[in-house]
Amino acid sequence: MTSQSGTDVKDPGSRIRAGRLRRLGEWCARHFITVIVLWLIALGGLQGLNGAFGGTYSDNFSLPGTQSDDGARVLGRHVPGAGGIGAQVVLYDARRPLTGVHSRIDRAVGSLRTLPHVLSVTSPLPSAPTAPPTGALAPDGRTGYIGIQFDANPTSFGGSYLRGVDAAVEPLRAAGVQVEYGGLLGELARPVPADLTSEAIGFAVAVIVLLIGFGSVIGAGIPLVTALVGVVVGVSCLGLIAAATTFASVSPTLATMIGLGVGIDYALFLITRHRQRLMDGADPVAAAGRAVSTSGRAVIVSGCTVIVALAGLYVSQVSFIGKLGVAAAVTVVTAVAGAITLVPALLGLAGRRIDRYWVRRPVAEGEPAPAPNGVKHGERGKREGRTKPTTRTDRSEPADGEAHDGWHRYARRVERRPWWFLLAGLVVVGVLAIPLFSIRLGHIDDGADPTSFTDRRAYDLITAGFGPGANGPFILVVDQSEVPAAVRPALASRLGRALTDVPDAASISPLQPTADGQLLTGTVIPSGSPQSAGTTTLFHHLKGDVLPRAVSGTGATTYVTGTTAAMEDFLGLITARLPLIIGVVVALAFLIILIVFRGLLVALKAAVLNLLSIAASYGVVVAVFQWGWGGPSLGVSGTVPIESYVPMMMFAIVFGLSMDYEVFLLARVQESWLRTHESRGSVALGLEITARVISCAALIMVSVFAAFILSDNIVVKMLGLGLAVSVLIDATIVRLLLVPAVMTLLGRSAWWLPRWLDRILPRLDREGEEATPYRPSVSGGRPGAGVQGPPH
Repeated sequence: MTSQSGTDVKDPGSRIRAGRLRRLGEWCARHFITVIVLWLIALGGLQGLNGAFGGTYSDNFSLPGTQSDDGARVLGRHVPGAGGIGAQVVLYDARRPLTGVHSRIDRAVGSLRTLPHVLSVTSPLPSAPTAPPTGALAPDGRTGYIGIQFDANPTSFGGSYLRGVDAAVEPLRAAGVQVEYGGLLGELARPVPADLTSEAIGFAVAVIVLLIGFGSVIGAGIPLVTALVGVVVGVSCLGLIAAATTFASVSPTLATMIGLGVGIDYALFLITRHRQRLMDGADPVAAAGRAVSTSGRAVIVSGCTVIVALAGLYVSQVSFIGKLGVAAAVTVVTAVAGAITLVPALLGLAGRRIDRYWVRRPVAEGEPAPAPNGVKHGERGKREGRTKPTTRTDRSEPADGEAHDGWHRYARRVERRPWWFLLAGLVVVGVLAIPLFSIRLGHIDDGADPTSFTDRRAYDLITAGFGPGANGPFILVVDQSEVPAAVRPALASRLGRALTDVPDAASISPLQPTADGQLLTGTVIPSGSPQSAGTTTLFHHLKGDVLPRAVSGTGATTYVTGTTAAMEDFLGLITARLPLIIGVVVALAFLIILIVFRGLLVALKAAVLNLLSIAASYGVVVAVFQWGWGGPSLGVSGTVPIESYVPMMMFAIVFGLSMDYEVFLLARVQESWLRTHESRGSVALGLEITARVISCAALIMVSVFAAFILSDNIVVKMLGLGLAVSVLIDATIVRLLLVPAVMTLLGRSAWWLPRWLDRILPRLDREGEEATPYRPSVSGGRPGAGVQGPPH
């Protein structure tokens, strides 16, 4: 038998050599008890090991080589206890000035000094009546703060550390003083995130979507079970890795979010392919093997693409960012492993009973391909050993109403008017991307947190007592160790003049020499909050203009340091390296698509369209959080900048996830193309086959991501909304409008590859092609034809 392209095609009834993935799928389906038991052992064992030896998560990271980090180190060498990480214990007494509880404040300060990791503690009250004010007591005397310097980030100390802090300030609380923890100490005191609520909501929506979309109760349960098992195993592995290195506090939430989304998606794509084979009369073990060798191959490719995109975060050269990518990649790996092993095992366990329980007539992916050489599908079904052959002689005469359903008609409509669909998709994406041009990256301060957080209450007390800039002061450090002693007075005078009337600064304290005389230090209080644009402008003005010009020609070195300065340096690093990360991730993903599908324009189209969908999702995030369009309804106080590393994380994750649907759609288009070499028909067929599955899978992933908007963490809210919107745009505008329109317009040239490039590109084991001669007879199948399902 010969295909339309002239190449030999094996008879559908002939024996096709099983590839590695197919053998794996059949083995797991045949030995389902062994596979399930092994997964349960891994689940329980890793959970136990994580509980016994797992590490903790904290935002303890440094930026070696930045001027803020260098300044902190210089300050620490010359002023013991001053170079650590600062936090505040904020005090407020509505009934009397804080001087009325002087003895209790002194006692609390003494107790705090005895705690582990504490370098120094300063009282808000002067040491003597004639001593100068410390600057930590508000003009009304009712608000003040105890300054604490730690030798490490307090968020890494664990919740038990708070018991010592609480005991130290208990006398003040007993006297009626309101005590709140500010800065990083306040972050340590935040309640444990209730992400289980988000996970439960995402799961509930997934159940509803699966039941409505596919009808089968068992078929809906398998993706949820495998995704949950994969996430628990992945997060347990992450906890064990965290025992050896530090991961950000958002890491387990991010890993859970990504793991659930891709886990359900990957399992769903395998199950729909498996159930289609069952509906066409295949044996359950063989159907599971073929599903793994075809859709399983696409799962591995898309999983590798996601992991490559996440690995690209290391291009930032910031370990904090790179480890966030690692955290998400761990659950992607377990999701892929669960899809190609646990899913076929559960399918083997279910056998032909997969559709026994149903809420609507079960349907699968559908594949309305024509029978080869005019062979009637009923005849071919007999050759392939189907128990209930169906009859259909050509594509235009479906055996039931499923073959030419709405997706078929839509696919044909796109095929007839590709330019209209392309234009419509570009207009929608362009409108959504408009806010991106006004994006302002920054660091979200504690003023955006819920008032139930102690650090938010501390922020509000300091704002009321000292002004918003007191929540993020800059520390000026001038190293004059290389300046001759005779010149130092003149240097101090020049600095004093330079620091007069600096824009965006509420106050700048006079620079004072340290005890050894080698440094000059002072404090700058910005006019605005730490997250305001004015504070960022002030930082760059001080660092790059005011201080360097004041010490020019003297040999002195200047630094702007402190927690807010470190955040500004972090922002500068991210902004500078984001284009490089985008370039690396796009290039690697382009290369993967090129190797797998061997079409130069196909790979280029995938990269460009994914960039468009990401730009649109960025625009939505900017509109909601930075412009405030709906931000308060999401629990965000006012407008906030876009957290500096969110666009970088979103890009890596979204670009990887976008490739999921790209791979699954292109895999089906390519199967038809290799079989028929009809470009337009292959695009329409691929869209028709995958539209239902991709739409349901995307709706599930959108629900999982959107559920995390309920988190109290603003960054998690941003990521949840951004990822949900990006998947929605990708699965609708991009996958249903732009991709089929562009592929139709490209025609045969989409699969063009220069011969020299074809020779040098590595060739992957194309196990998915083994299945291309095997074409089911009826889109949607018939549950009675080999599957134990409901009558119809």
